Amino acid sequence: MSLDALHQLLTAVHAGVADARAHTDQARSLLEESRRAIVDAQAQAQPWLPPQLAQALAQIDRQHGRLSGIDDLLDRYRSRL
Repeated sequence: MSLDALHQLLTAVHAGVADARAHTDQARSLLEESRRAIVDAQAQAQPWLPPQLAQALAQIDRQHGRLSGIDDLLDRYRSRL
C-alpha cells in the first residue's frame, strides 16, 4: 500500500467520521427540540375534565345556596321564639 493510498483512506475515514458527527449533532438537536416541545406542551396543557364535573359543581353551589337560605330562615324563626 502506497503512502498516497493510505492518505486517501484516512481522508475517507475522516470524512465518514465528520458525516457521522454531523448526523449525531442533528439527531441531538432534534431530540432537544422534541423535549422542549413536550415540556412546553405539558406546561401549557389544559387538563381534560368531564363535562359532568362542571354540572355537579354548579348543582352543589345551588344546593349550598338553598341550605344557606334555609339556615337564615331557621335563625330568624329562632330569634322570634
